[in-house]
Amino acid sequence: MHVAFLPKWYPGGTDPQLGVFIRKQALALAELARVSVVVVRSRKDQTEAFAVELQEQDGVWEVHASYRPSNAGLPVLRRGVNALRYRKAVDQAWRLMVEERGTPDTLHAHVLVRAVWAAYRIHRRLGIPYVVSEHSSAFLDDTFDRRPAPVKWVARWVMRRAARCLVVSPHLGDALVRRGLCGAYTVVPNVLPMNDLPLRPRGPSDRFLMVADLVDRIKNISGVLRALRITSDKGVTLQLDVVGGGPDREMLMALAERLGLNAQVTFHGRKDNAEVLALMADTGTVVVNSTMETFSVVTGEALCAGKPVIATRCGGPEAFVHAGNGMLVDVGDDEGLADAMVHMHREHERYDPTAIRQGVAEGFSATAIGRQLHRIHSEVLAHGA
Repeated sequence: MHVAFLPKWYPGGTDPQLGVFIRKQALALAELARVSVVVVRSRKDQTEAFAVELQEQDGVWEVHASYRPSNAGLPVLRRGVNALRYRKAVDQAWRLMVEERGTPDTLHAHVLVRAVWAAYRIHRRLGIPYVVSEHSSAFLDDTFDRRPAPVKWVARWVMRRAARCLVVSPHLGDALVRRGLCGAYTVVPNVLPMNDLPLRPRGPSDRFLMVADLVDRIKNISGVLRALRITSDKGVTLQLDVVGGGPDREMLMALAERLGLNAQVTFHGRKDNAEVLALMADTGTVVVNSTMETFSVVTGEALCAGKPVIATRCGGPEAFVHAGNGMLVDVGDDEGLADAMVHMHREHERYDPTAIRQGVAEGFSATAIGRQLHRIHSEVLAHGA
């Protein structure tokens, strides 16, 4: 069976972390089926209008297509031109994939709207059934609701014509149903890196790690900085490593300086997944302080590394975190987070790395997710769209 992935997010370009969880699903399925990935990006720095590049990594064949985005002054004109350029880039990548790999049996689009629209167009033209996986937190607040009515109409149209709707958590699936994007869904979790790093002994109890895009309204890194100030005022000095980049980096660094935390906080910038896991292996506790999460790959990765987690009740971590492997706090509760960090520092010996990893081993391994995806695509192929 040949499955073509069409993701909106995928590692590469300027962000090695973007969509790494989608690539891990592709790798998992590639153990049981032939997988081709069609990635399309806009690139302001390229001189040519369109470019296509072939790559093969870890057994997954990828075609990376890019287009130079429009710089038209009117937003509506710019969006229209970019939509046409995206379509042309998809068509170029598709032709190359078919020449090299043959026509796929099924399609698997990840993240609305353009990638799913591309899958729908191919389905209409060639009759190939398509599956949709949604990962975005845009459905957990009013981000999707604020999009223009035509965009929402298109999203509902292409979603309702998909053979299956897959989500990474029931929390996200329920949000899609409430918005009329699907009537039913199947939960397919993200792959957790069970074997990507050796299980090391407990890290330092006073060392905490955050891995997040530095978008504060969603990840609330500033709340962790304020909690760190609270712990210091209580006489407990803790260290925090922050991995990630984003628009709020400068603001957060200025906040750390204003709170007198420069000696306690290190901003590492963006790191690829291997570097993130290496840093995670050496930390004591991982913190996820998000206002919303669809799944929380970071939580899962931390538990696979045998690290306890402090996380907010934001929709995703609740599926992983319990008294045996960490602590849950309310969203936006700086005092509660500070208390949890102090508790974790003082009671760190209670959290056994081996037991933490074993608790998530079943159901989240690459083997388990690969089998689930293979079964879904086999059923879709057997029964059609």
